[in-house]
Amino acid sequence: MHLTDEQQALLNGEKGEVMAKIVKTLVMYGDTFGAERMVPVTGKYGHTVISFGLKIMKPVYEIYDQLIQAGLPVTQKFTADPRPMGAEVPCSLLEKLVFKKFMYTEQDNFEEQLRKLGIVDDDGYTCTCYMDQVGNKPEKGEVLSWAESSAVVYANSVLGARCNRNSGIIEMMGSIAGFVPEFGLLTDEGRKASWIVEVKCAHKPEAQLLGSAIGMRVMEDVPYVKGLDKWLGTELTEEACAYLKDFGAATASNGAVGLYHIENLTPEAKEQGEALIREGAKVYVIDDAELERVKANYPVVWKNPDAKPQLCFVGCPHMSLRQLQDWTAALEQGLRENGLSKVTIPTVFTAAPAVVKEFEKSPDAAKLRSFGVVLSSICPLMYMNNPLCKKKAVITCSNKLRTYTSARYYTEAEILSFITGKEGKR
Repeated sequence: MHLTDEQQALLNGEKGEVMAKIVKTLVMYGDTFGAERMVPVTGKYGHTVISFGLKIMKPVYEIYDQLIQAGLPVTQKFTADPRPMGAEVPCSLLEKLVFKKFMYTEQDNFEEQLRKLGIVDDDGYTCTCYMDQVGNKPEKGEVLSWAESSAVVYANSVLGARCNRNSGIIEMMGSIAGFVPEFGLLTDEGRKASWIVEVKCAHKPEAQLLGSAIGMRVMEDVPYVKGLDKWLGTELTEEACAYLKDFGAATASNGAVGLYHIENLTPEAKEQGEALIREGAKVYVIDDAELERVKANYPVVWKNPDAKPQLCFVGCPHMSLRQLQDWTAALEQGLRENGLSKVTIPTVFTAAPAVVKEFEKSPDAAKLRSFGVVLSSICPLMYMNNPLCKKKAVITCSNKLRTYTSARYYTEAEILSFITGKEGKR
């Protein structure tokens, strides 16, 4: 690792022992992946994946205390992943007791640490920090020090920023130091595709299902996707961005994708085209039958596979404003067709606090509540970590939530049918 004089001085302790430890950690991180130098973090804001106050994470809180005591607030303001719980989400008294007394016992203390370190404000708790309403939307080419797989893959792919799939704490250290090791997705070579994915579906593929299929096949490699622009177009509209948000989250959670290119649509693919594809790239053809095969092989981990759904989550990652509007319209139509006024299964939609505030300005917010839907900004995944909650028959159209919890995946159309139908379907 070749450090500048300023970086070497920090490593030597010029700004104290804690900063020296941070730089040493970043150097070791870079050495592991063959980085030869550090590059400046140029994004305006950081993003941390750790947002939950589990008692077991005591070492994290001790590290953050050291940062605060050393007077090392993050050089950038930052956002954080969603809070793990909220009073508005359906919970039994026993489930609430487990959350408060046995799981997220350090939540208040941890959030105070984040305030001292520089979190933007209470609206900064979301996995979709890049939404226009939130404000943490990096520019093309900016170098980031983020963690949160769905946010990193979106920033890299849709926005053209540059960020590796960092772990929690490492991302905070990069933001404090103001530089990160240059390797992987920060380099031109690391952003080239080693897979060509040919989408040959007869109908627009479900974003979460297509992302899942690609993620499980390419794992951590970069895919160059052909044929998807047939349905998404060649401009990054609200609809296309919402699709790519969910698609990318599935590639990142069902595999380990940190960057994808969509032919004729995403920034680097529009600029460089097939020059982004490595020589000898593997080919993966996806048609409707392949997507059905992938879906049919998802395990059902409910104790009773035939159980009637007890709870539905939509919004992992958090929903966009456009998605909230579209789902409200779809619910209204579905309920009207079935002669109903309210959803038949307790349903929670999750979105960033700032997105919820914007949505609240429209008549759709009151309409959505009249349907019996709860609007929240929690992390569904953290909710499902409660051992009592994970025993529920929870359904979702999120492949990320399916992957990490006991929730059962259904397509958006199937979810809509479930929650607007007169009778629950299996």
